[in-house]
Amino acid sequence: MTDVSRETPVIEPEPAVATEIFGDRIDLARRFTATLGEHGEERGLIGPLEPPRLWNRHILNSAIAAPLFPVGGRVADVGSGAGLPGLVLAIARPDVEWILIEPMERRVAWLREQVASLELSNVEVVRARGEDWKRGPILDAVTARAVSAFRTLIPLTVPLLRIGGELILLKGANAQNEITAAAKAIRTHKLTDVRVETIGEGVIAEPTRALRAVRSA
Repeated sequence: MTDVSRETPVIEPEPAVATEIFGDRIDLARRFTATLGEHGEERGLIGPLEPPRLWNRHILNSAIAAPLFPVGGRVADVGSGAGLPGLVLAIARPDVEWILIEPMERRVAWLREQVASLELSNVEVVRARGEDWKRGPILDAVTARAVSAFRTLIPLTVPLLRIGGELILLKGANAQNEITAAAKAIRTHKLTDVRVETIGEGVIAEPTRALRAVRSA
């Protein structure tokens, strides 16, 4: 009898637009996607339903945000998990310095393996929670995807930002409501230009909503 639990997962075929989004970095994106699709469930990184929708729901949904980050900037991905969006963005934007912050040891091990395998010289992996950051407000931007509500993320991420630095959080359809619910935290942490931008509409199957805010003081 075949042990179906050990069968190789069926990974979503690569959408044609992936080459347009990743450009000459597409081979790295393919390698990462294939590895995540094959081993992600067994390592507790993604659920069993994700490989058949991995490209559209996760890889391209993360990568489409790459142009939002500052050229030559230093950016942290808080709660990086499987590397969504941090590793994907590091592949797409080799000109940016990425710091992947993740507290769980097994996920940190995965991230470090991928950084080494893909030879990503622009990535540092830090085992910590966002609130454990000790280097002060030095970052140009902080991102996160599917981690917590905006009002919860604000006190965890804003202290990492320099004045004028930006939160660029990848959110779902409820992003605008999250801004309303975070009104007090927005005032307390002196965030300005708080808004939601929909990116990738008409380009990728599942557009991304970027919740953006600038640290003013």
